[in-house]
Amino acid sequence: MKYNCDLHCHTIRSDGNDSPEELIENAVRSGLKAIAITDHDIQPPLYIETCEGNTDIKIYARNKGIELVLGYEFSCDTFVDDVHILGYRLDWENPMLKNEVERAKRSKSEAYRELCEILTSKGMSVDYEKEILRYTDEQGNIKLRDPDEVQRKHIFELMAKKGYAPTWKDAKIMVRDDPELNVRRRKIEPFDAIDLIKSCGGSAVLAHPFLIDELIHYPDGRNVTRAEYIKKLIEHGLDGMEACYPYSKTSYKGTLKDFEIEKYIKTEYAGRVKFFTGGSDYHAEHKKGVANPRFLGEGGISIGEFENIKEYLI
Repeated sequence: MKYNCDLHCHTIRSDGNDSPEELIENAVRSGLKAIAITDHDIQPPLYIETCEGNTDIKIYARNKGIELVLGYEFSCDTFVDDVHILGYRLDWENPMLKNEVERAKRSKSEAYRELCEILTSKGMSVDYEKEILRYTDEQGNIKLRDPDEVQRKHIFELMAKKGYAPTWKDAKIMVRDDPELNVRRRKIEPFDAIDLIKSCGGSAVLAHPFLIDELIHYPDGRNVTRAEYIKKLIEHGLDGMEACYPYSKTSYKGTLKDFEIEKYIKTEYAGRVKFFTGGSDYHAEHKKGVANPRFLGEGGISIGEFENIKEYLI
């Protein structure tokens, strides 16, 4: 099923492969009515360069028939994988948000360099300087990447390209499940992310809840179930949850089908959160030759559902 409102999309500003302009153009071609730019740990672009100069990106999208939502995907919890909280309707000039962007950049660049060093020491050569910061794009052009722009997925994609894993998803699982490889960068605590979103006037939404392990093991010996973890987020002020999501194309460990997870979330959390969203987590992976890539509109909500929750998003 294809949805015409996709509220979880990435661009080259984090680990996606479309520029913001390309994302909008692809949404138009795909027949979508609304999309959200939700790049990891970096604020979205507010303007886009056109022949007429700098243009408000939301106006640019609206002129093409797309309602554009600007969001931010916070990577949360140093010791739990895939806790991502989407912030919508934020004040992008808030100094606290800008400070968090800078803090996240530093934590990433340090941890990802260390991961490359450990991989190399274990016989999987990944040169941070020559292969991650200096890389070759799809057209064979050599480009330079700022250390602040590096994402773990860039490393996973190179691991797959070199044959250390069948796909980037397998590389992610390999790193995630090996304590020696799973270098922990310092992430914002989820409660702090919710507080920051609220202080910026925004709405906090838990992305892909079922990518969180069913049983979470902390280094200090504590064990927490996924349900208990989510309950605490809700009690702290979580506004919404992403219900419709293409888990079958991710590192999801469970056996439930996508529609079963969506039904469970909407049943279990009805009345406990204010609203539900949906998104494909689109990264334009097809450009990298990824098998079984996610496409725009593969996860999302209807235009009617979008209109009903629009006040929380824009």
